[in-house]
Amino acid sequence: MQLIHHPMSAASRFVRLLVSEYDIEPDLYEERPWERRAEFMQINPAGTLPVLVDHTGAPIIGAYAIAEFVDETTGAMHRGHRLMPDNPIGRAEVRRLIDWFLVKAEADVTRGLVRERVFKLQMPAGNGGGAPDSAVLRAARANIRQHMRYVGWLSQARDWLAGDVLTSADLAGAATISVLDYLGEIDWTAEPAARDWYQRIKSRPAFRDILGDRVRGLPPASHYADLDF
Repeated sequence: MQLIHHPMSAASRFVRLLVSEYDIEPDLYEERPWERRAEFMQINPAGTLPVLVDHTGAPIIGAYAIAEFVDETTGAMHRGHRLMPDNPIGRAEVRRLIDWFLVKAEADVTRGLVRERVFKLQMPAGNGGGAPDSAVLRAARANIRQHMRYVGWLSQARDWLAGDVLTSADLAGAATISVLDYLGEIDWTAEPAARDWYQRIKSRPAFRDILGDRVRGLPPASHYADLDF
């Protein structure tokens, strides 16, 4: 398999964590979506990430489609370690939380911070590169506390974000938070329950490659790869 991704895309990180939990090791190909390369647009006319190309060459496009594909083709065979619950209510809750992180948090926080602090460093001026927009940064940072407060509440109320066991919801949450943590945007002292949950999940073997990610010209926060913060 091949995974077309960007290391600072939360949706891409979610899929990387998901396949790693199932011991699937696709070849990784980094894509800069703002370049809108013709070859990539032929695979995915929407120009969005991630895209998983299976062993037949068929592209599975988007984090949701990939997550369902992996669950149906691999997860169902891992009864003791399936990342989607067997019961419909449990699956609905996992999907709700995946949507929370990859849609709501992406719109409220992640997209703006990544574009302004990461992508603009790599984009030529003609594609929108340049200095960060301080208004966008302020708006995104103002929303971080709300989202971390919710993660803290979930972490206190449940063993894992969606219930008693690790699920894809935890991977979506950790993928999003890992991007923000790389950028040093999270005050971990404010939400100790969220910190404890994140410490547990980032200590998993599936997280090793994520913690090794680096962006040229933008090193991570000093504690980013520290399993004990």
